[in-house]
Amino acid sequence: MTGTAALDWQSIDTVLLDMDGTLLDMHFDNYFWQEHLPRRYGEQHGLSPEQARMHLQPCFAATAGTLEWYCIDYWSRTLALDIAPLKEEVTHLIGLRPHVSEFLNALRQAGKRRVLVTNAHQLSLALKMKHTQLDAHLDTVICAHELGLPKEASGFWQRLQGIDAYDPQHTLLIDDNLAALRSAAAHGCTYLLAVQKPDSRRQAQEVGEFPALGSFHELLADIPVNKPSAQRP
Repeated sequence: MTGTAALDWQSIDTVLLDMDGTLLDMHFDNYFWQEHLPRRYGEQHGLSPEQARMHLQPCFAATAGTLEWYCIDYWSRTLALDIAPLKEEVTHLIGLRPHVSEFLNALRQAGKRRVLVTNAHQLSLALKMKHTQLDAHLDTVICAHELGLPKEASGFWQRLQGIDAYDPQHTLLIDDNLAALRSAAAHGCTYLLAVQKPDSRRQAQEVGEFPALGSFHELLADIPVNKPSAQRP
């Protein structure tokens, strides 16, 4: 199922965009948490990378879907490792997904608000902005840690409205996180797209009930460039 047919661009005022796995290739994050961090943790504790992965996996699983999973400070305390410098060691893997810049520029020309809404910790967010300059193509950047809830939580989207007055009926959310998409749908977000292949090195994911987005190039032809949306009350 493709996502382009489901979108009425004349009705969309705001585009909420996830970062990791949506605008950025998830390969960096997957490699860091599943390869690089276990290697460094193993070196500290006299474990092989495989032994370290087996030790860390239950810790990771226990925090899935919570802010702790995304929190660099939490993992630095829990693992007694300074996570931020370890991420710096593999920043060459940080990269935009194809056609992201063109897509964001097209949204600007069409008068759509471009709002980054990410679960990433502030330190991770700053690192990725530094290496991609992605913030130059966005109108607003919102970090879930500022709201105290991850996007998967039912109360997140209402809290988001408290600091960014978007209208769910005229908003598009693009995300690779199916739990976040379901949470947004329950809050009344009308337009939803699920990224099929968050990690360029892995197989596409099954997106279930959501329209699928394979590439941002699929959307470019339909965005009404130079025809800004009318202002809504």
